[in-house]
Amino acid sequence: MYIVTARKYRPQIFADLVGQSHVSETLHNALTLDRVAQAYLFSGPRGVGKTTAARILAKAVNCMTALADRQKGEPCRKCESCTSFEAGRSLNIIEIDAASNNSVEDVRALREKVAIPPQGALKKVYIIDEVHMLSNAAFNALLKTLEEPPPHALFIFATTEPHKVLATIISRCQRFDFRRITLADMSERLKEIAGLESITTDDESLLLISRRADGALRDALSTFDQAVALCGTTLNYPDLVQALGVIATELFFEVTDAIFDKNPAKAFDLVHQLTRTGNDFQEFLGGLSEHIRNIMLVQAVRKSDLIEASEVNKKRYEFEATRFTEADLLRMLALVSETEQTLRLAPQPRLRIELLLLKLIHLPSAVDIGQLLAKIEQLQKTGNTGGGFSAPPVPTRIVSEPEVPLNTLLGSQEKSGEDMRSQEKVGEGIRSQEKAGEGIRSHEKSGEAMRSQEIINEPSRPHAPTPSIAAPSIPTTHNSPLTTNSVLGKPALLK
Repeated sequence: MYIVTARKYRPQIFADLVGQSHVSETLHNALTLDRVAQAYLFSGPRGVGKTTAARILAKAVNCMTALADRQKGEPCRKCESCTSFEAGRSLNIIEIDAASNNSVEDVRALREKVAIPPQGALKKVYIIDEVHMLSNAAFNALLKTLEEPPPHALFIFATTEPHKVLATIISRCQRFDFRRITLADMSERLKEIAGLESITTDDESLLLISRRADGALRDALSTFDQAVALCGTTLNYPDLVQALGVIATELFFEVTDAIFDKNPAKAFDLVHQLTRTGNDFQEFLGGLSEHIRNIMLVQAVRKSDLIEASEVNKKRYEFEATRFTEADLLRMLALVSETEQTLRLAPQPRLRIELLLLKLIHLPSAVDIGQLLAKIEQLQKTGNTGGGFSAPPVPTRIVSEPEVPLNTLLGSQEKSGEDMRSQEKVGEGIRSQEKAGEGIRSHEKSGEAMRSQEIINEPSRPHAPTPSIAAPSIPTTHNSPLTTNSVLGKPALLK
């Protein structure tokens, strides 16, 4: 009878866990030192080995072989307890799905069963999967039992959403966070299973399956079964791309080639290929973002060891890093990210993809100001015009001014000084005349006021000649053309 690969090759000991060495080593030490806790919480994304690790721990705790005869506390897989558990006959290891047993009544029934001791084993282990699905009332009902369980009870919780678990539950458990499995570890595991199944494959195909799994080994094994069903016992990259409906890495290299060559026709052809093959545009943008990120990473660290790709593609990424500047890659990545956010609500997603590629193609190259200034400074120092040779010096003609005798210069300076002094004296004379005129006008106003007062005081007296008021003497300058009228008290011009 056929069994899927994920179940057939499920790890049975801690050493078989892929990509979770930090969990394996800690549990190894706990078993060796006999310091197993009363409750554990395994959290992490799907398909990374949480439930598998819980089963291995339950099997190792109840293993009847002495610790001295076991390697790092691993289960022996030979005793009655281990064989009965692997055969599904063990009554001391109970698995509960919290999604369908999440009420207070279910927890109450569990509390009653916890008091029953194990049969022919050391511990009675309760593995509660998806524990975050329990209600708050169920969590609160479990608190007391979890804090002070019977000596023979062991609780192991598994969840993909630890933030939904009550803090009072987490504080009573030892928490282990499982990591996403890297492409390298996943590809190595797939290669090992392919060898056991007598399936021929290449590295590109295994990387494609691993990348599609997004860090979950169970998803990778399910895709591996699908690929074998589609392609038979020989997996090759072109057939696998067509069969799984994924976007080939070659397409992203063609996109960057079109951007570098400024070829809009190639961009429209690539969008037509995506539409014809039925690929998801959102998946295309995600792959393009990762592609540009890989180029930028290789350019920054000057090596391709940090990117997850085959050796052939690593060489290609090293070549791509020499064709674009860091500023260009940053702007390209920003445009792709912006389109990726707005594509979900776009009425015409194909048009958005075409506009994105045209923007990337016509994107002007960024210029590093620092490098430009350094180049200009170098050209100024060397006198290089950029053509590979130094320009000949341009002859210049110096025109000498006619010499002026020193006596003439001194005389002209003295004459200029006398002119300036005479102008200052003329200005002072004008200002003094203005002041004198203001004094005369004030005297006239005073005389008029006195005459009007006399008329008011003596209305019947005949008018007498008004005595003239002598005007004050007005200082005059040498060339002043003004004089004073003694009768009217006004300045008059000299004839």
